Amino acid sequence: MHASGVLELVLLLLATVVITVPIFRRLGLGAILGYLAGGIAIGPQVLALVPEPMAILAVSELGVVMLLFLIGLELSPPRLWVMRRQVFGLGALQVLGSAALLAVGLTALGWGWKTSLIVATALALSSTAVGLQLLAERKELGSEHGRVTFAILLFQDLAVLPALALIAVLGETVGHTGFDWESLARAVLAIAAVIVVGRWLLRHLFHAVANAHSVEVFTASALLVVAGTAWLMQEVGLSMGLGAFLAGVLLADSEFRHELESHIEPFKGLLLGLFFLAVGMSLDLGVVAERPLPILAGVAAVMAIKGLVLLGVGRLGGLGTADALRLAAVLAMGGEFAFVLLADAHRASLLDAALRDRLVAIVGLSMACTPPLVSLLARKLGRPKARRETPAAADLEAEPAPVILAGFGRMGQIVGRLLRASGIPFTALENSPEQVELSRRFGTRIHFGDPARLDLLRAAHADRARLIVVTTDDPDANLRTVRIVRRVFPHLRIIARARNRQHAFRLMDLGVDAVIRETFHSAIEMGRLSLCLLGMDEDQARRRAIQFARHDEALLREQHLVYDDEAALVASSREALEQLIQLFEADPQPGPSPSTWDDPQTPASDQGAPGRLNDP
Repeated sequence: MHASGVLELVLLLLATVVITVPIFRRLGLGAILGYLAGGIAIGPQVLALVPEPMAILAVSELGVVMLLFLIGLELSPPRLWVMRRQVFGLGALQVLGSAALLAVGLTALGWGWKTSLIVATALALSSTAVGLQLLAERKELGSEHGRVTFAILLFQDLAVLPALALIAVLGETVGHTGFDWESLARAVLAIAAVIVVGRWLLRHLFHAVANAHSVEVFTASALLVVAGTAWLMQEVGLSMGLGAFLAGVLLADSEFRHELESHIEPFKGLLLGLFFLAVGMSLDLGVVAERPLPILAGVAAVMAIKGLVLLGVGRLGGLGTADALRLAAVLAMGGEFAFVLLADAHRASLLDAALRDRLVAIVGLSMACTPPLVSLLARKLGRPKARRETPAAADLEAEPAPVILAGFGRMGQIVGRLLRASGIPFTALENSPEQVELSRRFGTRIHFGDPARLDLLRAAHADRARLIVVTTDDPDANLRTVRIVRRVFPHLRIIARARNRQHAFRLMDLGVDAVIRETFHSAIEMGRLSLCLLGMDEDQARRRAIQFARHDEALLREQHLVYDDEAALVASSREALEQLIQLFEADPQPGPSPSTWDDPQTPASDQGAPGRLNDP
């Protein structure tokens, strides 16, 4: 395709998204149905503006891969271990139960047992992309039914390999009969390589890339990991998403988690939308028009049977009736892996082309019916209740912390220690890989990245935090962070570190809740100690330090109004000094005696007891 042709295709896809998605969102039908409808409109069945949608579908599958990688980043190995019963218990029950009922129904219609078994297995799988995207749009990934949904979808991804093996055993592919043990061995070795080698290699890779301090290289490295693991799984006959998911899990408890999430998220959203467009383009409406009643009946039968199984699975998994219905509505559809299994079954002579096309239409229509079904059910049932957790599971869930520390250097570490000792969780963001690596050795929840980046703040759940403490030592980076937080997350309270008075004024311009000058309090403490060592009574020295601090804080607020006028600023400083001198002169107790300043023989007790110099 020529460059002009590529540009025309890009413009067409972008225009389709801009027109259809807002309309369907406005109608309350969701973005996914908008993508699917847009794809149908420009596909070969209607306007025929994109004659070869399968090529776009192949590229856009990377969107599903990236979605699974991001989900893996949210699941550390310990948390995944906690979910093992849901994955292998509820997930296996759903797949086997749905496949068994569908196979019995197809056999009763006179289909051969081999064809019935393969088709039932393919139809038992649900769409990972549609299901997770629906939950994400509705902010229900963390709900009780959202968690069970993900566990079942994860098992379905794992079930792709046995399903492909089943086709190989039952099929009649040229030059091959029976089970391919070599392929199974390659698949097991590939999974082991990703888990064992990847855990060591990926961390070292991102440490090296982070030290290069190049955003572009970090983005390229993140995409390389996702695409590389997906390619490896595809080469051994497994789901591409499974490899990306495993890579995400291996990096879930690393310091680079939020930074990776912020780099992958834009590509995921773009490619996932393209995936839904391509699915819509690939729907063969001619097949539906030829035999509409059987196909629509097939859609209803598949969704009804799977819905009943899912309803039972949800109840066995501890969900209430309403949440079990939500689970059934999200997963009763067919899935994208059904396209792969049906195509392989056709190549293995288990399905003829006409039957394959009708089944593909049933799967595609079930995916298109799911968003409005979920919306309708949501209006009937209302919002789901918050997920209940046991204490142990809640710890492993790593809920968004109420405090974000932007910068974890000298000041950030002290703030963090105080918060930790007070039992207040926090998420630290630090742009120095060396500091991140050191802090994680002490058990700090810290992640690598520039706190001034909006995508990183979103990945750190700034929208659900209550306070951000900005302690970065670079004034420009400090101001960038405060500026973007104030604009995008106005609910966040902000405490910011200031390098000096001018920096403090600029922070005050941005409306932060509290400005802390980095050397102010330590300098006051040094001044108090100096007064004590020069012979002033310790209580009086403390009072003067407090008076000075209050006076200077008031002066800072006054000078903020005129800080861009140098003459007014100088006059204000001189007037403030005179006021401070008068304030100290009004103190009835005497100051230090000049005769003691240079006398090395003055007793320590007369200079202020050293043991009490650091009292708060």
